[in-house]
Amino acid sequence: MLNIGWFSSGRGEGSRGLLRFVHQRLERDLPKARIRFVFSNRAPGEAEGSDEFFRLVDFCGIPRISCSSAEFRRTRGSAGRRWAELRPEFDRLTLDALAGYEPDLCVLAGYMLIVGGEVCRRYPMLNLHPALPDGPIGTWQEVVWTLIRERAFHTGAMIHLATEEVDRGPVLSYGTVPITGPDFDPAWQVLVGSDLESIRGVQGEDFPLFRQIRQAEYRREPYLLFETLRAVAEGKVVVRDGQGWDAAGQPLVGSWPQGLCLDAEIDRAMAADGLV
Repeated sequence: MLNIGWFSSGRGEGSRGLLRFVHQRLERDLPKARIRFVFSNRAPGEAEGSDEFFRLVDFCGIPRISCSSAEFRRTRGSAGRRWAELRPEFDRLTLDALAGYEPDLCVLAGYMLIVGGEVCRRYPMLNLHPALPDGPIGTWQEVVWTLIRERAFHTGAMIHLATEEVDRGPVLSYGTVPITGPDFDPAWQVLVGSDLESIRGVQGEDFPLFRQIRQAEYRREPYLLFETLRAVAEGKVVVRDGQGWDAAGQPLVGSWPQGLCLDAEIDRAMAADGLV
């Protein structure tokens, strides 16, 4: 049995949708894996979004643990200490709260805190980043604007091991998606002779090309995460010593491409759902 820990702040529908998707797929398609617990840095009553998330966790029958980072800041940060100074103590509280669960790996799914070194050393932490291994870093918004500015031909997402170097831990898997061709060309054509910064300032995230790129990648993210968990459960990917290895014992790092390409698995799963 692959025991999975799930870390999420549970802010909105994206967090709920990802948990619901993976939980249902595990029960249906991968009985050798389960979500052993959900940990949140929010407590019940802090926000309606996270309260809805907690109701979903309870409905799924998954043990739920909360350790409020907001309350922690209020009680520890009165002397003006920065979060970077407070984080090691909060990480220790997190580990204390999770004592006894012993997950084989953990998933960061809408967890709005940077995970400190002590937690990363205790558990393999899988993070979903909305860009390819050689792609942009930063938030998904920053990634999309960078792709537009650089006139990229494709994008995707990757699952990597979380480290203190944000968005740059060892890559386990990735999936690609083209962002050119007949479906995209009319939206790209708008940029010809236009100033991107003016478009960004006026239209922002309502810019059609921005929304189209994000949607093309976003709809594949849950499938990438689930297929990565399946690959780990079935031994196609082994997480050991802070690194990812393939079934033959070779490291999943080095020259491009890094990680296991899961395009075929994602395409099959989306086709079965009528999405391709």
